[in-house]
Amino acid sequence: MFRVLLLLSLLVTTSTSHDLSYPHFQQLNVKEALSQTKLTPTQHTDSTEESPPKWKLQLLHRDKVPTFNTSHDHRTRFNARMSRDGKRVAAVLRRVAGGNGTYLPEAFGSEVVSGMEEGSGEYFVRIGVGSPPRNQYVVMDSGSDIIWVQCEPCTQCYHQSDPVFNPADSSSYAGVPCDSAVCTRLDNAVCHDGRCRYEVSYGDGSYTKGTLALETLTFGKTLIRNVAIGCGHHNQGMFVGAAGLLGLGGGPMSFVGQLGGQTGGAFTYCLVSRGVQAQAQSSGSLQFGREAMPVGAAWVPLVHNPRAPSFYYIGLSGLGVGGMRVPISEDIFKLTDFGDGGVVMDTGTAVTRLPAAAYGAFRDAFVAQTTNLPRASGVSIFDTCYDLFGFVSVRVPTVSFYFSGGPILTLPARNFLIPVDDVGTFCFAFAPTGSALSIIGNIQQEGIQISVDGANGFVGFGPDVC
Repeated sequence: MFRVLLLLSLLVTTSTSHDLSYPHFQQLNVKEALSQTKLTPTQHTDSTEESPPKWKLQLLHRDKVPTFNTSHDHRTRFNARMSRDGKRVAAVLRRVAGGNGTYLPEAFGSEVVSGMEEGSGEYFVRIGVGSPPRNQYVVMDSGSDIIWVQCEPCTQCYHQSDPVFNPADSSSYAGVPCDSAVCTRLDNAVCHDGRCRYEVSYGDGSYTKGTLALETLTFGKTLIRNVAIGCGHHNQGMFVGAAGLLGLGGGPMSFVGQLGGQTGGAFTYCLVSRGVQAQAQSSGSLQFGREAMPVGAAWVPLVHNPRAPSFYYIGLSGLGVGGMRVPISEDIFKLTDFGDGGVVMDTGTAVTRLPAAAYGAFRDAFVAQTTNLPRASGVSIFDTCYDLFGFVSVRVPTVSFYFSGGPILTLPARNFLIPVDDVGTFCFAFAPTGSALSIIGNIQQEGIQISVDGANGFVGFGPDVC
């Protein structure tokens, strides 16, 4: 039933398709959503099943990696996620502002918690680094442009679940000289003892510093040689549990940018829905290459922002509730000539953020169509919550994104009304910001195949689900 609903929702429509005279509703399975707050982490081994497609990786939510979990209590995990999310959004806004912003995590409704304590990253892949390959968990990040792992000798490293990579044990490791063309592509590059050095800060006091190197990466049985990666000897905070980060942003040093012609600047991913039970398909996927581009997707043009070339901006023209468009000016979502505003797709942000005026109208439209549901007090960054204790399922209005050019993406109910505890409190999973920037987060992306065709300038939604 879910698959049918999503496929119908991803149809490319005309600009007049939103002029509907009747509301649209769907069922939220409350009982199922609450049962899925009970974690059943699964052990993922390094052995591969048969022969996976070339360039394809299993994509895991952090809740599915046992070594990353410190609590099986859903409310505790929710609070930790909101704390990470506040820091992430603050860092994104600071980067878009060119480092001149004064955005703080507490502005987004979460307490300031050290990156060392909380960690960061929501979705992870397992790759081999070096020759022979040493398997490592790394964060998948569509908003970053560098690949890096912690390396020995470790002057300062945080705890990770796998042994720290030692380049001395790899026959394919080669430091990048300062006069190399690769070094010139790196922001904040410096030279030390003839070798190119890098430094990346993530906005919450966390950072990685080290040597830029060429190394072999292994995806299943596929070897990718001479990939420029950061070998981090000074690392603080953030990615607790993971060895580092796989940057998939739009810049030349990201994994997608480096592969260029090998993958045609294209990749597709499906973020597995939260809480999927172990007996069900418990992982999503990340696949590179033009052959992975789906037939039948709803394609939306990418919008380039020279001030923030790493991020994937898309054209959003409006929002819908119950099949009817909310009266919000399109201008509120437009990217200005100065690089302000616009809409970013980000795998590292959990909750979709909207400018305050847009959020207010959107929320009010949703509240007006849910008067039959008992309300609850706000929780964390959410101001619109419901007490669904004792319900098996409830009828809720549909929620839709209206994209530039015509496509409408109608979300499954579990992507906009989420449990914040295990006793029946559900909240409308959107939040306002004081910024002009909108961010479509991973909660709203979950379960939907998303394809990025950077070479041709499009993002696709569907037709598959996970």
